[in-house]
Parts: sequence; C-alpha cells; structure tokens
Amino acid sequence: MNNPVANWWRSQQFKLALSRGDTQKAVKILHDIQKSGAKFSWLEKLFRDKLQFERYSLDYKKEIANLSKKLTDFPQVQVDNLKLSPNEEFVNLVYQRFQLIQHDQYKIQSTGIDKDIFENFEIKLVEYLQEEFSKVPEKQLSIKLEDAFEDINNLKIGQDPDYNFSLTPHVYFMKFFLENVYCLYLAWFFIYQNGLFSNKLNILDIAAGPGTVAYALALFLQRISDFDNLSQTHISYYSLEKQDSFQFRGLQFWRKYIELSMNPMNAYFRFVTADLFAWEDKSHKLPQDFFDFIVISHCFFSDTSARLQANNIYKYLFANCLKNEGYVLLIVQDKKLFKFYNAQQIEDQETERNVVIKLTSELGLELVWYKYLTSRNSRIPCSAREFAKFAEEKLPKQIYMTQMIQKYFKQKHDSNYKLDDYVILAKK
Repeated sequence: MNNPVANWWRSQQFKLALSRGDTQKAVKILHDIQKSGAKFSWLEKLFRDKLQFERYSLDYKKEIANLSKKLTDFPQVQVDNLKLSPNEEFVNLVYQRFQLIQHDQYKIQSTGIDKDIFENFEIKLVEYLQEEFSKVPEKQLSIKLEDAFEDINNLKIGQDPDYNFSLTPHVYFMKFFLENVYCLYLAWFFIYQNGLFSNKLNILDIAAGPGTVAYALALFLQRISDFDNLSQTHISYYSLEKQDSFQFRGLQFWRKYIELSMNPMNAYFRFVTADLFAWEDKSHKLPQDFFDFIVISHCFFSDTSARLQANNIYKYLFANCLKNEGYVLLIVQDKKLFKFYNAQQIEDQETERNVVIKLTSELGLELVWYKYLTSRNSRIPCSAREFAKFAEEKLPKQIYMTQMIQKYFKQKHDSNYKLDDYVILAKK
C-alpha cells in the first residue's frame, strides 16, 4: 500500500545517502521507492536516469566501437584533392526549390525546400523514432520524454541543457534535428557555389551531436549526384562529441537510413567521445594539420565563462588540426550571436558585420564571408504570434514529424522548416 509517511521517510533517507556519497544505498532506496508505487521526486528521477545513462553508456561505447570498425574496414580510396566546379543547373535548382532571395550582401531568405530530398528523410526519421519508442513501456516513455524535453527545451530560453537523459537524443531528433540539417544543407551549398568544395574532404565536427553536419552533407551529395559524377569523392568525417548516446543514436539512424536508402558515400568515420573541458588529455587523438573543414554548429555556450573556456579550446584545434588552406564553418543562431555582445539585431549591415568579426577574432580567425540565413525578409525580430502566422502561410511544414510531436508533446501548431542562423566561413 502507498504510505505517504513511509514515502517521505524513504525520500529523506535517499537524500541523506546521496549527500554522503553512498551510491549503493541510494540505489537500494530508489528500488524500494519504485516498488512502493510512489512517484519519484525530481532528484530521484535525475538519479534514476543517471544510472540508466551510465548503463547505456557502456553499451553505446561497445556498439560504437564495433560499428566504427565496420565502417573503417572499407578500403580507402586515394584521390586527388580537386575543387568541384559549380554546376549551373544544380545551383539554379537549389535557388528555385528553396526559394532563395538575396536581399542584400549578407541576408538570404529561404521559404522553400527540396521535397524530393527532405520528405523521404523526414519519413525515415519518424519511422526510426517510432521503432525506438515501441521498445519502451508506454508509462515510462511518457516520463522519459517529459524529462528529456524539459532539459533540451532550455535551448529555447538561451540556457545550456545537461543532455543527460536517456531519450534526450530522440527529443533532439524531434525538435531540432531537421531544422539544423536544413540549415547545414544550405551552408554546404554556399561553400560549393563559392568553388570551395573538393572531391576529397577531411571534416572535423566539434560538438557533433548525432552527426548533423554529416547528414546535411550526405543529403547535399545525394542531390548533386544527379548532376555530377561523384565516384571519386571521398569524405573523412571525425565526430567529436561529449555525449556518446548522441553519437550512438546518430550512427544507428545513419545505418538504417543513409546506408540503405541512398547511394553509399565513400566515407571514413571516426568517433571521438571527449569532454571539451577536459581536452588536454585528449588532444593527441586528432591528427595535426589534417582537416579541410572544422565545423562548429550551434555549440556556443550561453554561460560566459564556459564560452570563453570553449573558445580557447576551439582556437587550439584551429591552430593545430586545420590545414593552412583549410576553413572553419561556424553556425550561430542570430539571437544568441547578438546576445554575446549585448547588441541589438537591426537592419544595419555594418553593425552586423562588426559583430561577426568580433566572434571570428575571438576565435583567432579571419572572416572569409558570412550569410545570414533567415525565413523572414527582415532582421528585426517579430512577435511569436506574427511569426506563427507567417510560418503557417509561407514556410514548408514538417508534415510527418508534426504528427509525432503533437502525439507526445500536445503541440497544437505545425512544425516548420525555418532559418534564423548566421553561416560564417573563416580561416586561420
């Protein structure tokens, strides 16, 4: 029988065990609380997911090692590093499908999408998530999704999530992944349009998450293969990410979708699971003067001290791991970029460029070019209600993912493919 007094007493004993560092006793009490049928407190939920995450982490590391070995067993192809000349027909197709409008030197509006590529990709992602959720009992699934959603939704209010719940990667897939792939697809396109895309690329993806950068590149290459022969294209992709659960889920979906549904990329993968803030002991694992591109997509901390510490590590990697002729690709959300410097985003190109240069200078880089990719035609923020009306009328919908989000998170509006990011290309 569920006894409130006994439940309270167990919770107090649980807190006491944790404060003393007696993990074994805390685990035993947690099991007793679960058997009693009492609801877990926030602290007990956190501890439960920590235990589960640690258990999954061991499994993930073994599986990642096995999968990485399989991927790297393919024979490596030696190719010359030649720039790909932009195909005019393909460039025109991208501008048409994405409805790209260049409003000024830096601002590019996109209100369209290449449905032939993204619709199938979205369907496969939803199928993958449905298969994963079917493995979790319904009552547990609801709790786990709620915990993960509360954590990762901190991104919406400018805070840094902990990313430590078992279904956090899945919630990221649902809420942010498709939009980020959409943005990075266009980032690779502009690199290609500027004649900087080679048939042999070594890419380091810092704070890679599930490999969003690689997915966007794979979709981009899938489309461009309709116009050019890419048989000599070879990609070496290094994923540097603290959360091995993100790496594992990204690789798992990659095997289910990319390898089975697309023309296989001639690619070499390596996964380095490391904490950026404990980087001194890990730096030897990455090759020196090796990478053509180092990408940081949305990994810029809201906390000032954390951002400064991360920037120092980024500078070290740029200085030591990037080729002299290599490039750094930065993706930063517009509000976050201006918040770093206590500035307002306005229709002033000079102010905007100065903010971008401040960021690249802090990272020890020289700006090559940048694009402000936005769904709207204005830099000036609008109200949530105004944007919702605009999105409903103008922006491409995530038709299949919306159904899943509405089911699990009671969301009433449609999810859209939208942009509000600065794509910044820089060099040493």
